[in-house]
Amino acid sequence: MAGGRVCLGQIGAPHGVRGEVRLHSFTAEPAAIASYGPLETEDGRVINIETLRSATNSLVARLAGVADRNAAEQLVNTKLYVPRERLPEPQAPDEYYHADLIGLRAVDRAGKEFGTVVGLHNFGAGDIIEVRPTHGGETQLLPFDAATVPEVDVANGRVVIELPASETEMPPPLRGRPTAKRSGGG
Repeated sequence: MAGGRVCLGQIGAPHGVRGEVRLHSFTAEPAAIASYGPLETEDGRVINIETLRSATNSLVARLAGVADRNAAEQLVNTKLYVPRERLPEPQAPDEYYHADLIGLRAVDRAGKEFGTVVGLHNFGAGDIIEVRPTHGGETQLLPFDAATVPEVDVANGRVVIELPASETEMPPPLRGRPTAKRSGGG
């Protein structure tokens, strides 16, 4: 979360020469990104989606004020946010926004604290959760799947981390990319 905002998408590469861009939506229904009204960049610029259509592996958007490829190129990798209050509250107990997990305590089933959630990432091979150990040191990246994170309890400010029986402390940093993706959630 960035200042009470939730990231709903990211602008990708230009599409054609008339200013359209590929748009990667992080909403459950990708085209719904256009229904949240004006979006904001990390630096506070307002972005309005004028038109949106489906394309292979992404959406193609025409953005207000972006009339040519050069202007579109300036926006590549720009993240798009909305204020948290503009989003509906999750309806089911196992639904949550990834942004709501930042700052939660990471504990084992017995309640022993490992650290604090500082990020959720997806580098293309599945979701990973980043935990800053309680006693300092480098943050740890763990697969964000039902086996490693069997419980997400936003209301009580914690996630349960299930480490292999041979691990009693946080494991060493994850090498490579995880392959499992946590099902459900937001």
